[in-house]
Amino acid sequence: MSPLAKHQIESERMPPPLGARADERGTWFRTVCGGGKTVAVRLFDPRGSQLGTHLLAPVEGRDEFAVHVPGVAVGALYKLVLEPGTPEEKELPDPYARFLPQGVMGPAMVVSTERTWKHQAVARPLREHVIYELHVGTFTKQGTYAAAQERLPALAELGVTAIELMPLAAFAGSRGWGYDGVAHFAPFAPYGTVEELATFIDAAHGLGLSVFLDVVYNHFGAAGNFLSALRPDFFTNKFRNAWGDAPNFEYPPMRRHVLDNASYWLNELRFDGLRLDATHTIADPSPRHILSELADLVQGLRPAKLLIAEDDRNDPGLVTSTGLDGLWADDFHHALRVTLTGQRDGYFAAYKPGAETIASTIRQGWLFEGQNYPLTGRPRGKKAGALPAEAFVYCIQNHDQVGNRAFGDRLHHGMRPELYQAASMVLLFLPMTPMLFMGQEWAASAPFLYFTDHDPELGRLVTEGRREEFKRFTSFADPNVRERIPDPQANETFTRSRLDWDERSLPVHKDVLAFYRSCLKLRRTDSVLSDGQRQRLDTDTDGALLAVRRWKGNDVRVLLFNTGEEAVPIENRLPSLSNVSVLLASDPALQGALPARLPGGSAVWLAGTSSTPLPSR
Repeated sequence: MSPLAKHQIESERMPPPLGARADERGTWFRTVCGGGKTVAVRLFDPRGSQLGTHLLAPVEGRDEFAVHVPGVAVGALYKLVLEPGTPEEKELPDPYARFLPQGVMGPAMVVSTERTWKHQAVARPLREHVIYELHVGTFTKQGTYAAAQERLPALAELGVTAIELMPLAAFAGSRGWGYDGVAHFAPFAPYGTVEELATFIDAAHGLGLSVFLDVVYNHFGAAGNFLSALRPDFFTNKFRNAWGDAPNFEYPPMRRHVLDNASYWLNELRFDGLRLDATHTIADPSPRHILSELADLVQGLRPAKLLIAEDDRNDPGLVTSTGLDGLWADDFHHALRVTLTGQRDGYFAAYKPGAETIASTIRQGWLFEGQNYPLTGRPRGKKAGALPAEAFVYCIQNHDQVGNRAFGDRLHHGMRPELYQAASMVLLFLPMTPMLFMGQEWAASAPFLYFTDHDPELGRLVTEGRREEFKRFTSFADPNVRERIPDPQANETFTRSRLDWDERSLPVHKDVLAFYRSCLKLRRTDSVLSDGQRQRLDTDTDGALLAVRRWKGNDVRVLLFNTGEEAVPIENRLPSLSNVSVLLASDPALQGALPARLPGGSAVWLAGTSSTPLPSR
């Protein structure tokens, strides 16, 4: 039996992976192609010289082509060739490449699928997670997996349980956030090799940390996307987004592309979960939405994996019906930020500052649950009473809420440490899933700016567009002020965003780090705070004072946060509680005896006992 005939039989049972996969005799090359085109694979040596071209043959019953090339081993470089040997011949990088060492326009590399793993993943439910979002390129000075791996023990000591990497799918240029990826199976080469990524994940597992990956299935980047060259059906002009034609999820190979990609990250590289970018922008009129298929795939994996979506619709059905595990719930961030800073520009205009807005958001899970959204005049959201607490992913900072600010300023920049620590206490007191953004735990001085490395023409448009988008903000109405917004294309914009790990030993930074460790330790070890039940949570307000209670039997924990500037009495916030003590305070001066009045911008965690067990809501 010929190798191709054997491949045809195997493909009837289970579609083999597209891309290049080495075996003991050589390498299989597989791709999708249509429109009557012929396709070949062309091999190259490290200097770029051609080593031979091999025609792929159609796979019976599938819209695919394949060839087995004997003697081609791991490390070989190749490109696909459309219409080889004709005037229309066109070389292109493999969209299914597992590594693109010379960038998205260069040849792909055959990589090994054989790995020796030293550690097993820790399969935690979402309710046990504290997530730490990081960007590999700016997390350390070196910006590599290897350098990030050296910092994993510090994260384990901090008390987080999961690392969430911003997107790794290869994109054009040498730096960027990763949301313009075009080669979904190829980790971005400047961060390191595939093996170094696998080693990072294995090391995290060895420390008891899970590793999640941010993936982007709602669009492809503007440069280096070659799927449509293989077949235009991958995209459709029925739906468009800021990047052009949308992915066509009515086309089976596009659905397979996403499902295979999720399986690749979760199975082959052992990621523990995926964060799905902007799922509200995924257009799929199919009878079964691609998100449901993704959820089915992930729920069938062992050990268990997690799916978390960024989605601005406030739709609980994404969890209860579609099958996702959690949702980024940005209303919490917005309510807290407008209260702390008074900022009302842009989408913050929809949120009224004050303790009541924060309390309503916590009580409901999100603020908008069907009422008109002021920025659109249309209803937004649905009631989310059926969702467990952990399904809401809360933060006070993330890559968007820092990096999409004109100067990349973090929440704590320009804020006294005690107020920042009070905001942190609100986040970490709640049973919702908390997420930290890299450097948050020591009040990092580095901004996180929006940075890119596009070709000159596209880069110019990005720079102009970046400044233009802030034109509608009151504080940037003056063109001279807008000119001071850092240029995303400038290398300095990127380097300024790198964390300085040495500053953790300096005053203020050292104190904030110790404070975060205390918060996370209490969250993990306290019998009430570690319980995670949303039914044993309630909120109320008294003017500027926010009160949040959690309980388990007779044991009660209370968060009090004075969102105003004047001190307020707190005795009437503790009805029927005895043996009240201060567990933690945002201001060291409040640690110890229970104060009669809580200063403005301060917060405390209190422990007490109720005379009778409190019922679940």
